Amino acid sequence: MKNLLLASTSTLYGEKHLEYLLDDLKIFFKEVNELCFIPFARPGAISWDHYTRHVAQSFAKIGITVKGIHEYLDPKKALLTAQGIFTGGGNTFVLVKELYDQQLMDTLRLAMENGVPYLGCSAGSNIVGMTMHTTNDMPIVMPKSFETTAAVPFNINAHYMDPIEGLKHNGESRIDRIAEFQHFHKIPVVGIPEGDYIRVIGDRISLVGPHKAKLFMPDQKPIDTDKLPF
Repeated sequence: MKNLLLASTSTLYGEKHLEYLLDDLKIFFKEVNELCFIPFARPGAISWDHYTRHVAQSFAKIGITVKGIHEYLDPKKALLTAQGIFTGGGNTFVLVKELYDQQLMDTLRLAMENGVPYLGCSAGSNIVGMTMHTTNDMPIVMPKSFETTAAVPFNINAHYMDPIEGLKHNGESRIDRIAEFQHFHKIPVVGIPEGDYIRVIGDRISLVGPHKAKLFMPDQKPIDTDKLPF
């Protein structure tokens, strides 16, 4: 049974890493002593070791140790036998490329289907959708495919923001970009504002947090909602 927590961000403005999620993570990872961390997204191009140490400091606050997937002799086995998995944010193109290069995308999907508790933040949430097409990241590398784990029946747009009223900016909004995506791909998209996350237990999918999400259903006008129709 799937057990997923998909957050828009790991760090709210003015707070420490994962601070706003720690109370929920104590419950979510209550049976977890050691977490398998996937650092491939490399925010700011930091090393996998650096990223893992940073994450380990946060989880130490709730009594959980962290080991980077690159530290295991057999990364596939590590995913399938993990007590819990966390994929951090950064660049989704870099993350997806590395997962395919190491032949781990299908294994990660299987771990999710097997019920391993999975936390994703930003890029780590993007890869739980049908494809990575609705990431906000620059395509600085080319992955083998844009298809991701498809553990949920929609795509995710993390850090979602509506257009700011009165802002003198002539570029495309998130709404415009997602409309362009759905012209070619009839896949639902959920825009998750910072501070919110999606909770998946088995086939039950719910939104948690102080904000409404933006729901983009193909060929329909986007709506603000606190209930996801999946």
